[in-house]
Formats: sequence, structure tokens, C-alpha cells
Amino acid sequence: MRARIDNPDLGCPDLERGSGTLLAVSLGLVVMICMVATLMLAQATAMAQRAAAASDLAALAAADAARGLTDGDPCAVARETAARNGASVSACTVSGGEIVDIRAELVRGTVFGAATGRSRAGPPP
Repeated sequence: MRARIDNPDLGCPDLERGSGTLLAVSLGLVVMICMVATLMLAQATAMAQRAAAASDLAALAAADAARGLTDGDPCAVARETAARNGASVSACTVSGGEIVDIRAELVRGTVFGAATGRSRAGPPP
């Protein structure tokens, strides 16, 4: 049989019994919420890097096509290169005959929306 401990100040028995369990569960929940938020932020950062890389590669390939170093229409080459990297070209502009602006968007989005990248490429200065 367990002895009963009364709180002489309040005149009530065992008022704080089980509060440690509640505190531990609450702390565990806060840690899990922070982990999920961190993982979601890391995923968004990785997707933004992938979108930037896809737009860079598409812009470089399109600039080569615009300069005549490879065959094909610059925007078509950019679309094909972006598709190989899991992205789609949402905007393609060729200015000055050799400078290409590309805006690419990843096909798979994140919780925060679709990751986009913007790049510009042309001949060396």
C-alpha cells in the first residue's frame, strides 16, 4: 500500500501528480513540430536550388543554340533541357540575337508552392 502525501499548504492531496508526464509529452510535441518545420524548409530550399540549376542549364543550352553552336530553336532547346532536369520553361526571351532569358518552374511543387528559377545567358563579354 502506498503512502499518501498531502500538500499541507493547500490542504489538497497530490495536486501535481502526473504533471511531469504532461510536461514531457508537451515538450516532445514541440520538438516534433520544430523538426517538421525544419524539414519542410530544407525541402523548399533544395527545390529552389534544383529550379535554379534547371534554369541555368536551359539558359546556357539556349544561348548556344542562339549563337549557332548547336542546332535548333533556342526556346525549344531550353524547354528540352529543362524537361531533362524535371522543370518546365514558363518564359523564354531571346534579345539581341544571342542573349537568352529563361524562367523555369519545377514540375513537382512543394508545400510552399512551385519553385522557380530565372537565368540569363549569352556570349562571353
